[in-house]
Amino acid sequence: MLMVGIAGGTGSGKTTVAEAIVDALGADNVGLISQDAYYKDLTNLTLEERRQRNFDHPDAFDTDLLLEHLTALRNGQTVYLPVYDFARHTRAGVTVPMASKPVIVLEGIHVLVDERVRSLLDIKVFVHTDADVRVLRRLARDIQERGRTLDSVLTQYLSTVKPMHDAFIEPSKRYADLIIPEGGENKIAISLLTTRIAQFLLETAGRVQVGPKAL
Repeated sequence: MLMVGIAGGTGSGKTTVAEAIVDALGADNVGLISQDAYYKDLTNLTLEERRQRNFDHPDAFDTDLLLEHLTALRNGQTVYLPVYDFARHTRAGVTVPMASKPVIVLEGIHVLVDERVRSLLDIKVFVHTDADVRVLRRLARDIQERGRTLDSVLTQYLSTVKPMHDAFIEPSKRYADLIIPEGGENKIAISLLTTRIAQFLLETAGRVQVGPKAL
């Protein structure tokens, strides 16, 4: 198995890069996990108390559960991924099964921060995108997809997102094997990364379908 970690700031294009790998190599070969699914369940707090939490600190994530799932996948086991409700800041009452696959891609802001997670990754990637682009992407996503208001997104960005990016996410770039500028717009870097993963699949399975062509 090959485990690929893709980190970077909010709105940097991590998900676009990860999905490009899945699209190129196929869902039969690649399993995609978002670190966002592993936010801690806050059902013990009121909705207002949940809204006040710092969701951009590494402690906001249930890293122990993530590690448990990554280890199980590496051992060939099926895991049940949590589903997070971003509007209510709690886990939904459902899970999504994921079988072990030849390649697992984990994407998230703090993927390279925790040494325990890094130790499980075979390829570590950091997606770098200018801050002004990232904040605009975050505004659009949180308002359109997560039911947030403009004021709440801006307040969160200034109070926690930027400080946590500077304190944890940006420094984690030093652990990356590959830095991709401009995220999903960097087709050449994504192609190089995908080719390397395809090579692994060829070496282990002998043949893999990449898009419309078989290698």
